[in-house]
Amino acid sequence: MGRRVREVMTSDVVTVDEHASFKEIAALIIGRRVSALPVLDADGRLLGIVSEADLTLKEEFPEGPAGGRLFQGRRQREDRAKAAGDTAAELMTSPAVTVGPDATVAEAARLLHRHDIKRMPVVDPAGPLLGIVSRVDLLKVFLRPDAEISQEIRQEVLLRAMWIDPDTVVVEVRDGMVTLTGQLERRSLIPIVISLVRGLDGVVDVVDRLTFELDDTPIMVPSDLLFDQASGVRRHI
Repeated sequence: MGRRVREVMTSDVVTVDEHASFKEIAALIIGRRVSALPVLDADGRLLGIVSEADLTLKEEFPEGPAGGRLFQGRRQREDRAKAAGDTAAELMTSPAVTVGPDATVAEAARLLHRHDIKRMPVVDPAGPLLGIVSRVDLLKVFLRPDAEISQEIRQEVLLRAMWIDPDTVVVEVRDGMVTLTGQLERRSLIPIVISLVRGLDGVVDVVDRLTFELDDTPIMVPSDLLFDQASGVRRHI
């Protein structure tokens, strides 16, 4: 369960070589309406990625490295060095954050969020660039039809994963919002089912209206009711 990066990525990727000039890169970013371009070597291997943020550093630090203060952080030194760059090799971020084609959409989303980037190259384990995946691409999973989500819940979650008769649970899906109504055999099954449904592509949220026949959760005994069996004395923990 869960769509893979190869299913949502853009395969027709605009790239530049390491010798591309600042102006060439800017023209491609503006003309193709993309936020970043992979930089490839002569053999088509990924060297890094150059973004609109890398280019705008030239406006932020027009004086270049020489205009920096004596004491400055590593990040600012790197930004000032990029601001003085004229080619893709000098402007790019390397190594680039990448993802494999078989990673799940959820894994890709976590990578984008962790590194605070808008898109990243999709690279084959052998090295070649396969595509690029963006935040917009990842949002495509939320366009899944409600009927398709409902069918996956019934067949993949309830029947195959949990061995629960799908007819014992009413599954309603509207605009990605899932409502589950019905009775399960044991209380401990409910959070497992809810967690699996939340993890499906296209699910926005889950409303839990499930009940249970048997409460199999551990009974929590208040500390003031605990006794030392040997002495018969009440003890507090």
